[in-house]
Amino acid sequence: MGEHRVDLLIVGAGPTGLYGAYYAGFRGLSVALLDALPEVGGQIAALYPEKAIYDVAGFPAVRGQDLVDALRTQAEQADPVLLLGRSAVGVLEHDEGIDVTTDTGEVVHAKALLITAGIGNFTPRELPAGSEYAGRGLRYFVPRLDELAGLDVVVVGGGDSALDWALGLEPVARSVTLVHRRPQFRAHEHSVALLRASSVRVLTPYEVRKIGGEAAVEEVVVTTRAGEQVVLAAQAVVAALGFIADLGPIEGWGLALRHRHVLVDRTMRTNLSRVYAAGDVADYDGKVKLISIGFGEAALAVNHIAAAVHPGAALNPGHSSDQVA
Repeated sequence: MGEHRVDLLIVGAGPTGLYGAYYAGFRGLSVALLDALPEVGGQIAALYPEKAIYDVAGFPAVRGQDLVDALRTQAEQADPVLLLGRSAVGVLEHDEGIDVTTDTGEVVHAKALLITAGIGNFTPRELPAGSEYAGRGLRYFVPRLDELAGLDVVVVGGGDSALDWALGLEPVARSVTLVHRRPQFRAHEHSVALLRASSVRVLTPYEVRKIGGEAAVEEVVVTTRAGEQVVLAAQAVVAALGFIADLGPIEGWGLALRHRHVLVDRTMRTNLSRVYAAGDVADYDGKVKLISIGFGEAALAVNHIAAAVHPGAALNPGHSSDQVA
């Protein structure tokens, strides 16, 4: 299918990978960006483009898709080779670098590899009751809130995603009901406080017992363990029960792993000399998973990669404001 030659291949085009691509260009490296999804942005673009993100430096709040768009514009300064809709399946290290093969038969020859694959491949946990309504009113994520405008929506779950979608749909849908099987939520306290102050109807501890409707969702039956039952009119059900993550072929590359995360040292290098990792996929003692930390890890990795692949290059690049435009 083709061959590509670059200084650095980045596997994973989410926020960390996009920032890593920009920073690679800043350090004078040629770069390719590979992702199994057809668009850049990772989980944010695929699952939460309308969600407000509050912990990115410089933004009191930023819509997920707006952040992705800005990161892509920034990354384009590096003129990266975009290899989207492809998965990395094989890795071969040799004296001159590393060769990565894709599921489409392409080969990327790189001097180093940076893995920024987030949680890897992710599939939603199914809603046991009513799974046959998937695509007929039952969905597992809401990439566009306006798709549910004017509908009665039931959101199922008690984590951050469930509360985010319930709160995001409140001004869009005709009505929103949040159903959770426990009295307590797993979401951030701030989100719980917003939920309590909203018009969202909260039913806890309830579970979805049945979804009804002929061609599509028309009602949802929820019950308590004691048998108390409530029948909800609904044209849409959003099941936010979490995701099952899988690193896929990466797990067979000989990398040191811990709980399906890639172990790295202080330079973000893995146990393979030309392979680095950053963002949620990377793990080390004291790791904290934040987008902002992923940005820093990507910059740290790229600086060490630049010094490794270009002997004589400085590890510390200085301030970007000192560079000639």
